[in-house]
Amino acid sequence: MAGGVGSRFWPASREARPKQFLDMLGTGKSLLRLTFERFLPLCPAEQIYVVTHQDYKAQVLEHLPELRPDQVITEPARRNTAPCVAYTALKLSQLHPDANLVVAPSDHIVLKEEAFVEALREGLDFTTHHNALLTLGIRPVRPDTGYGYIHYERQPVAGQVCKVLRFTEKPPVEQARAFLASGDYLWNAGIFVWKLKTLLEAFQQWAPDVYGPLAAGMEAYNTPAEQDFINKTYPGLPGISIDYAIMEKAGNVFTLPSDFGWSDLGTWASLHAELEKDENGNVVQCSHALLYNTTNCVVRAPADKLIVARGLSDFIIVDEGDILMIYPKSEEQEIKTVTKHAKEAAGDRYL
Repeated sequence: MAGGVGSRFWPASREARPKQFLDMLGTGKSLLRLTFERFLPLCPAEQIYVVTHQDYKAQVLEHLPELRPDQVITEPARRNTAPCVAYTALKLSQLHPDANLVVAPSDHIVLKEEAFVEALREGLDFTTHHNALLTLGIRPVRPDTGYGYIHYERQPVAGQVCKVLRFTEKPPVEQARAFLASGDYLWNAGIFVWKLKTLLEAFQQWAPDVYGPLAAGMEAYNTPAEQDFINKTYPGLPGISIDYAIMEKAGNVFTLPSDFGWSDLGTWASLHAELEKDENGNVVQCSHALLYNTTNCVVRAPADKLIVARGLSDFIIVDEGDILMIYPKSEEQEIKTVTKHAKEAAGDRYL
């Protein structure tokens, strides 16, 4: 899934080039490219599909030249993850009706890639033999209030796979601390494994307002009429996540507790937490920086810029050429509001 706008990483991430197309880790590769390469040990390139907004199709093919154009599935409107997953499942059910499907975001960090692939292999084996909706759960290391949590039975039902009891979305810090202390909760990574048949049955039962309109176009899928049908139908679908539409309602939901160095990389602070730092705790993503009495900051700038800073602690410093942002990390939740103010001041020029 590669259709998000990544507004929390403004000003690096813009509507025209959101974070999945950016080199956020300093590796020389975009997050989308890293995600694609991460799946190659699991399945060949010709069986990897990318779902994105129609405005981003050319960028996807630029970053992933191994893909055929028909492997990039385009949405005419953003309707969250449930319509995205249902559309893809219906389309692929005609091509590979017995397929086992992994659904994953394109903009997450995975530091332990071998462990990631092994977890998915176990998950795919489980869903092959069980009528199950499986999500990968991450063992929490802090009481993070920005993640969803999975309450699970710690006694596995097969291998390391466990039954899910309930989901909790972004709890307050006191509740997150209690979850962490109990040992009965995992972070919800938003990475799913299921057979197409199982998934489509769940959509029919739990999200008919998503399934019905999309299933009406089965004759159009994988034909020249597909995009026209989607362009007419998709904008009228409800905007709802796969978690709310299916996972929180179904009874056949399981999780695989995992540890593969995961982060959803949702904020500048999470980027700072994940990346290598200098001796003063700064993440520096530029060629030239003179930092005096500056600690625990994110510093990102073009290669030809010299950044000089003194006396800053826990700040985000991002220079994108046309925008320079200097903002306290502790208040970065305000950045979405800042983008609205930028639009009011200068139209869409800075979005």
